[in-house]
Amino acid sequence: MSVKRKTADDFDPEVLKLFDKYVHGDISRRDFMQSVTQFAVGVTALGLLDALNPRFAEAQQIASNDPRLTASYVEYLSPQGYGKFRGYLVQPVKAKVKLPTVLVVHENRGLNPHIEDIARRLALDNFIVFAPDALFPLGGYPGDEHKARELFSKLDQTKTKEDFVAAFGVLKKLPEGNGKVGVVGFCYGGGIANLLATRLPDLNAAVSFYGGQPSDEDAAKIRAPLLLHYAEKDDRITGGWLKYEAALKAAGVNYQAFVYPGVQHGFNNDTTPRYDEAAAKLAWQRTINFLDAHLRSRT
Repeated sequence: MSVKRKTADDFDPEVLKLFDKYVHGDISRRDFMQSVTQFAVGVTALGLLDALNPRFAEAQQIASNDPRLTASYVEYLSPQGYGKFRGYLVQPVKAKVKLPTVLVVHENRGLNPHIEDIARRLALDNFIVFAPDALFPLGGYPGDEHKARELFSKLDQTKTKEDFVAAFGVLKKLPEGNGKVGVVGFCYGGGIANLLATRLPDLNAAVSFYGGQPSDEDAAKIRAPLLLHYAEKDDRITGGWLKYEAALKAAGVNYQAFVYPGVQHGFNNDTTPRYDEAAAKLAWQRTINFLDAHLRSRT
């Protein structure tokens, strides 16, 4: 008998806020456990945390050995960053022409199974996809979300950001690519997508899922078209959107932005209860349409 997957509606809103703080390092695991005890009716605080944590295997859409794809882990040099970075490179097997390339940037836990699955999903939409692991200099994604968060806090973000800039350079010159590069990022990665748009005048498209916004001064440097996805119930990130929008308008940036009603931060991540199927499917289709429009070569 199948077990009904929990959704955000199964949790007290305060529990979701506390979980968001824990996930993003604002409170410790111990603080989370102590704070949610009052909401743990019929379940322990540990049970609440377990219910909110990802279920990678249950949510996987594309198998890692899918015959339609070729996938491998590759390393490249990053002279201005950590010196070397590693990522997951995925491309369709039967490509007859050079394809657009997409840089996928993970959340604040490194290259976990969900982001690898996202890379495969994008590749099946006829893109060459590269998903770096920011945790590679510290040993790589450790296979445990709690340990991954702890590791992530130890990164030198100045070097890590340069690794993502270097990854763009790799895709720009990839022999199998058509020379056009887009970036899609989620949470921390959404902030990196915004950052790369401020740093790279030849970036062809940037998609940010609930990502932190750059300063007004940096927003004025953006030349790439933007697609921005926000969750209504995400004060921490969506609260900065109106200011960002004003800066984009002032700079004449080509952007599209959507605030999805009634959903939580992380609504696209189908491994957790904060996932919202309707919003995620709409945002994903908008993302594919946007990348197609800006990355496909015109003949």
